Amino acid sequence: MTLEDIARQAGVSRSTVSRVVNGHPNVRADVRQRVLEVVQETGYHPNAAARTLASQRSRTIGLVLPRTVSSFFADPYFPHLTQGIAQACNQSDYTLGLFLVGSDEDEEKAFPRLSRRGYLDGVLVQTGQVGDQLIERLIHSEMPLVIIGRPFHSDGVSFIDVDNLDAARNAVGHLVRLGYQRIATITGPANNTTGIDRREGYLRALAERGRTVEEALVAEGDFSEASGYYAMKRLLPAKPDAVFAASDVMAFGGMRAIREAGLRIPEEIALVGFDDLPQASRSEPPLTTVRQQVVQFGMSAVEVLIDVIDNGVTPPRRIVMATELIVRDSCGARRP
Repeated sequence: MTLEDIARQAGVSRSTVSRVVNGHPNVRADVRQRVLEVVQETGYHPNAAARTLASQRSRTIGLVLPRTVSSFFADPYFPHLTQGIAQACNQSDYTLGLFLVGSDEDEEKAFPRLSRRGYLDGVLVQTGQVGDQLIERLIHSEMPLVIIGRPFHSDGVSFIDVDNLDAARNAVGHLVRLGYQRIATITGPANNTTGIDRREGYLRALAERGRTVEEALVAEGDFSEASGYYAMKRLLPAKPDAVFAASDVMAFGGMRAIREAGLRIPEEIALVGFDDLPQASRSEPPLTTVRQQVVQFGMSAVEVLIDVIDNGVTPPRRIVMATELIVRDSCGARRP
């Protein structure tokens, strides 16, 4: 009998069962009672070693973001992600420790605290770049770990992500269906799984419709507003009639470059972003974008990590959350 069996019989999630059997607060009384009844009926007994470890916990979770302090606050995505993580920690009576690791020196300073049992109960870490050693070091430290974003090597590792490839493919497919012929993209970094997957989604959407990709219609950014601005300036000589930007922040930079060039959105260039940050609905024109529930995503990451802390790292958890294309004015779909 496993937690999954209990969850299935009780009609709840695995993480809810975990919270009930480990005595966590913030579980509705009727849900707690239903889970406990199934536990009693099945004779399920939580792992004794795991329960012993629970009594030695610090009730502190570490969040590691590969960002400098300035870049953390410059990109709205990360404060919203952190908001969701902090909310979930508060609800589950955990303290959150934030580690901004923007250099090798930062990593060396942070790693002893991140890997020390008794100091932290578990770690959430944003997936980094090709060759990033921090995740490998944390895996070998045997600290309970959940990676935010698809890691480059996922064997034996728990992670949570959205389906970036399929979401990007759908966004670009939307532009194709609207009749655009020269669809460009501002990609994320080529050494980052999020950037790789969203670029691949763009390529697949065009390939599925028999279109070839012009290199002049692909410009790389780094998810910053400035990179979106300069990427768009590189794209404009190729005369795209639509652009898929791999983040809202880069789309905002692209908007600025389009306006400076004296062009109109969407009449002369349509634009689609990714994230649906709050600013997307207030931009001019309002931005069509892929919605990922960033705050809920952060909350779900904490739930998965607590499950790993309570019940062990095996089997590894693979959580892929849904996205939704939000159609606003910038893509031209609402034109008369």
